[in-house]
Amino acid sequence: MMRYHFMGKVTTSTPLLFKSKLLCFSLFYLFTALFLALYTSLSQSKCLFRSSPFDPLQTPLFSYPSSYGEHKYALPTHRSTCSSPVFFTDYWPVLKEIRDLCRNSSLASPVLSYMQGQADSFGGNFSTQKRISYFDHENSSVEVPCGFLKKFPISNYDQVEMENCNGVVVVSAIFNDHDKIRQPKGLGSKTLDNVCFFMFIDDVTLNGLHYHKVISKESPQHKVGVWRIVRVSSKDLYDNPAMNGVIPKYLVHRLFPNTKFSIWIDAKLQLVIDPLLLIHTLIVSENADMAISKHPFYVQTMDEAMATARWKKWWDVDALKTQMETYCDNGLRPWSRKKLPYTSEAITYEIFPGGGSNEDVPDSAMILRRHELSSNLFSCLMFNELEAFNPRDQLAFAYVRDHMKPKLKLNMFEVEVLEQVAMEYRHNLKHIGGTSGREEGSKRSKIKRTKRAGSDLLYVNGSCCSKCQKYLLEMWGESH
Repeated sequence: MMRYHFMGKVTTSTPLLFKSKLLCFSLFYLFTALFLALYTSLSQSKCLFRSSPFDPLQTPLFSYPSSYGEHKYALPTHRSTCSSPVFFTDYWPVLKEIRDLCRNSSLASPVLSYMQGQADSFGGNFSTQKRISYFDHENSSVEVPCGFLKKFPISNYDQVEMENCNGVVVVSAIFNDHDKIRQPKGLGSKTLDNVCFFMFIDDVTLNGLHYHKVISKESPQHKVGVWRIVRVSSKDLYDNPAMNGVIPKYLVHRLFPNTKFSIWIDAKLQLVIDPLLLIHTLIVSENADMAISKHPFYVQTMDEAMATARWKKWWDVDALKTQMETYCDNGLRPWSRKKLPYTSEAITYEIFPGGGSNEDVPDSAMILRRHELSSNLFSCLMFNELEAFNPRDQLAFAYVRDHMKPKLKLNMFEVEVLEQVAMEYRHNLKHIGGTSGREEGSKRSKIKRTKRAGSDLLYVNGSCCSKCQKYLLEMWGESH
């Protein structure tokens, strides 16, 4: 404001700078944009006006050698990471509630009795009818086959640590140096005091980690950031590295007998949400035994089987056909709403309009479990099917879920939730270093030529009908 004396009168004048409304608006816009940019860059969540519900760990969990490239080949997502499809309760109430649940877990709840003994394979490789006989577990005195019919080849150090893990465990595995070890993000300040992180690896992966100087092979115990590394001597297990990965994926309740909750996460994923928040939101709040994502593309088991053959995800197409005919012959039906409910009536789904129904094909890259009878039984039955056929667990999922008793209280959440809580990376594109270990791995799991099926799933020798005819006609809406 300026004052002027003109002909004896005092007048005031607004500076020219503030006379332009457009200029004022431009300055306001500039300073607002600078503030929001600064806020977003300093915000832990990197999202506008979305603060973290706790004080997360600020220090790096591990410093990798530059040659390792742990964050190479991230897969993009088209959904904004700032628009959450699922609500997470604040960290501190969740921490207290899960601590109480783990501390007060009832020892009187029914438990499974596991088959003991020795066999030629880790799981016993039982016949179809023998496996089916264990699906109905109304008689709790029956011993269920659940692996460990051969010694699981790990060190005594690791076994003691696994048995000492109480409460919550996060488990992953890398066999044949297929992925990289990545540290989780967004961990609460007390999470590492209440959650164990275990990563299972074989000698091929160990050689790669040693080559990149991530760990030393000479040490009897290894830790990479939050992950305790468990070396598995896979030469005493299965020739297929993927099948060896199935052991920690589905038998986590046996490897960690004193845990109450677990999260399996494929090594291609990096957790970006605290595991306690995940357990609380997807298991505890939903009163579920198990939580798993729906598949992003497929609803029907047969669609997944055909994609498995088409994209050569399993080399023996004839064996895939045999597997599907075995399931069709023993009662597998296509997905329909008649299959509902597979969850407790207490479970409600309000995340997405029109959502809330389970489907027949999961994305099993992340599995959350409450370790009680139903989820443990499901895991054992799944492992037996995978050993009998192949490690493609989406193919056996609906068959086991539909036929087991007691039923599984299952929360199949939407794909958008999985994209919100984990970042996906491509598998290792090439292998560098650790030649001797990799040569050993390549000899044990060398690529086999695809073996085509002898006949299709609907016709046998040109005439109708195969064991999956009813399934296919019902899936196509042509059954009467």
